[in-house]
Amino acid sequence: MTINEIQDEVIEEFQDFDDWMDKYQLLIDLGNEQEPLDDKYKTDDNLIDGCQSRVWLQADLRDGKLHLQAESDALIVKGIIALLIRVLNDHTPQEILDTDLYFIDRIGLKDHLSPTRSNGLLAMVRKIRMYALALAER
Repeated sequence: MTINEIQDEVIEEFQDFDDWMDKYQLLIDLGNEQEPLDDKYKTDDNLIDGCQSRVWLQADLRDGKLHLQAESDALIVKGIIALLIRVLNDHTPQEILDTDLYFIDRIGLKDHLSPTRSNGLLAMVRKIRMYALALAER
């Protein structure tokens, strides 16, 4: 699937819920479904600056595609990073760099996060793009 097809799928899933409490629960469920990050990746280098919660992000290049793994100590944030991974995982660094992450606005995520969580979301996206940029040059 392309990144945009996955974004459209996410938008459709979130449209099934009118109440933001239900959407938060969906985020929490997504975070809980995520595989835990191996402790060896929970390093200061993998910690995302700008997040109120602690979020670790590990990126590896496998067969020319970016493979992302992450974990957070906060439920909602864990769901947000799980959502970003779902959309961007296992695509080429260039595809990630060229992508407009329109699903964030379309599902209303930024509008329903506190300012610090919203900043954290932007920091997560920035970190993924930095990894993509660094790995694209390999």
